[in-house]
Amino acid sequence: MSEEIEKIDLGWTGERVSRIGLGLWQISETWGVTNYEDAKKIIETAYENGVNFFDTAMVYGDGLSEEYLGKALKELGIRDEVFIATKIPGQYLSRDDVLRATQLSLKRLQTDVIDLMQVHWPPLWHNFPTCEYMEALEQLLNMGLIRYIGLSDFPVELIESARACLSTTDIVSIQVRYNLVERDAEKEIIPYALREDLIVIPWSPLAKGALTGKYTPDNLPQFQDVRSREPIFHPDNFKKIYKLVELLNEIASKYGKTPAQVALNWIVTAYPNTLPIPGAKNPQQVLDNIGCVGWRLEFDDWLKIDQLSKDIRINRVV
Repeated sequence: MSEEIEKIDLGWTGERVSRIGLGLWQISETWGVTNYEDAKKIIETAYENGVNFFDTAMVYGDGLSEEYLGKALKELGIRDEVFIATKIPGQYLSRDDVLRATQLSLKRLQTDVIDLMQVHWPPLWHNFPTCEYMEALEQLLNMGLIRYIGLSDFPVELIESARACLSTTDIVSIQVRYNLVERDAEKEIIPYALREDLIVIPWSPLAKGALTGKYTPDNLPQFQDVRSREPIFHPDNFKKIYKLVELLNEIASKYGKTPAQVALNWIVTAYPNTLPIPGAKNPQQVLDNIGCVGWRLEFDDWLKIDQLSKDIRINRVV
């Protein structure tokens, strides 16, 4: 039995899911969690502390993330108590590939149905018509192989086009890159989702660790770390970000929280339809992330963070 945790409605569906989820991109060579027992302990810790929303993708570890999640849920005997969200990549969006990819995903996850199938990104380098893959997903839903459909990394114009292709259902979620220093989703996508009763699933809600307090201008990810090539961690950009990190540290001490917990709480305080999915590379990070919910920043503190973060400009041409 898992602990109680703050819950949120999954858009218009009536489903109740934990206010914070667990992202599982870290189960891959890229992020270093490749041992099954380590992955299982992360998943188990999240579940035992109330998390029931697990987000993975076919491309994470070339299927390893889905495989480990499915195996762990089966061994723990909790498949029916959690919500599995996975994603199909943009290069798999022909009708036949959608069907085959879903079949393989179901096998890796060791389940008869996927709760939320998301299009990971539009077919940027291919010419698959939008209605071709959306109608294929709807067919899978009508066959009982997936329960809901979501979109990831889509602009509003393409979200509208995708929704227009559906006949018997609608999308329930929009997954976007969103955190205190990358706030462009506030301009169009989040207001659109609020109006349409869709859930927003922020990925990289801690800016790939930049907001955790772990890094300083003199201690940035080293060359072998994939994050070292992120514009966020370019020295010129991080000097600006670090002023925000110092403020997060200051406010965190007031609440007895960590900078990461404050950064995540700012997101859930700001919008009622956000469900952040931070990753975790060990059980302690899971517990730290969960500590972001069940409380709210006072408005004065929320506003200080808002005002400082909104003026940060990340130069991507560096």
